Amino acid sequence: MNAEKSVVKLEICTDSVISSVTAQEAGATRVELCAGLFEGGLTPSAGLISLTRQQITIGLHVLIRPRGGDFCYSEEEFEIMLRDIALAKEMGCDGVVIGILNLDGTIDVARTNALIAAAQPMSVTFHRAFDMTPEPFVALNELIQMGVARVLTSGQERTVLEGSELIAQLVQAANNQIIIMPGGGITERNIARIRRETNAPEFHLSARKKMPGNMQYRNERVSMGGELRLPEFELAVADTEKITSALNAVNIK
Repeated sequence: MNAEKSVVKLEICTDSVISSVTAQEAGATRVELCAGLFEGGLTPSAGLISLTRQQITIGLHVLIRPRGGDFCYSEEEFEIMLRDIALAKEMGCDGVVIGILNLDGTIDVARTNALIAAAQPMSVTFHRAFDMTPEPFVALNELIQMGVARVLTSGQERTVLEGSELIAQLVQAANNQIIIMPGGGITERNIARIRRETNAPEFHLSARKKMPGNMQYRNERVSMGGELRLPEFELAVADTEKITSALNAVNIK
């Protein structure tokens, strides 16, 4: 089977058990389990990880990100990351998703190596902190040397479509030593085009739909968040049709 006809894998970004189960039923290869998607993703709770692991048999990768904002972490935040990795391993996760940078935006090699060592034998993905690095090909080579399995990237642009040229170059530079996994603005409608333009073997998307929450009584005068917020009485969950459509778009039989 040549590269053009190889099976393309989907990783679905989820923040709930139900979305993770949906991803599995729709044919995804793995889920990246997160909390706080509105902030770009945070480490999920131990309870969410544990129950998700009980409910799915496909790959379960957990985001290790102690807070929103940048990726330059304090010693205390780094210790949190180490402890969260230990918990993920204890609960039977298949991989962790990490990213840690220096003040100048370069990869913090020493602490990344420490996180990788703590994660063994789990798979390690370096997330879109990669998109904040000033020299992407230098960063890519460092990740290869450290033994990282894959890097999640939008091609250092707001969306994968905008960054597709760089992603294609990264796929070439990776030379099968690391997986380049595009993520950022991918939908079932544009994934086939992105596949053609990048030749990437895996893709990362949320494939979500909106649905009403379960509350019947709704006090709409009160909000539980700031002014820029998600609707209080609406849920976002993985959608079977979006996932299967994306898989069909890049895996035409």
